[in-house]
Amino acid sequence: LERSLKDLKEGIDFQVIEGDQQTLNDAKRIEAIEIPVIQINTGKGCHLDGDMIQRALKKLKPKDGSVLMIENVGNLVCPSMFDLGEELRLVIISTTEGDDKPIKYPDMFHGSQVCIINKIDLLPYVNFDVEVAKNYAKQLNPNMIFFEVSATTGEGMEAWYSYLKNLIANK
Repeated sequence: LERSLKDLKEGIDFQVIEGDQQTLNDAKRIEAIEIPVIQINTGKGCHLDGDMIQRALKKLKPKDGSVLMIENVGNLVCPSMFDLGEELRLVIISTTEGDDKPIKYPDMFHGSQVCIINKIDLLPYVNFDVEVAKNYAKQLNPNMIFFEVSATTGEGMEAWYSYLKNLIANK
């Protein structure tokens, strides 16, 4: 998210809602790149819900034509079960987490349209088969779109950016 916001903020008006159980760490990193952000801390809760998003939107007041990014609480179980009114749901997995993520957390992959596979720069050092991960995800969602990226090196980010820009242009 941070890399995308840094690279695209000159051409796209972004706002962000950050969801975490505790801390303002993510929101502070987003603020540092001068993107309007609201942090929602859920305490013992494992996900954001529609009421939380509505309250945050009243504070953020996004402009027409802007893009609201919602980073839900960082797990692949609870957030998959709650509609936040999003137009696009994407799941980000890392090569360091294992290629079996889709079959371990099927609801998230079934309900997402896009899967970003991050940290591809680490593929030579980890036990992760990109095609295995994609095949598992496609068993759950045959229409899923994939982007293989490294947010650290920038590899693959242009394809993701082109997709996002095209999506925005066609709204």
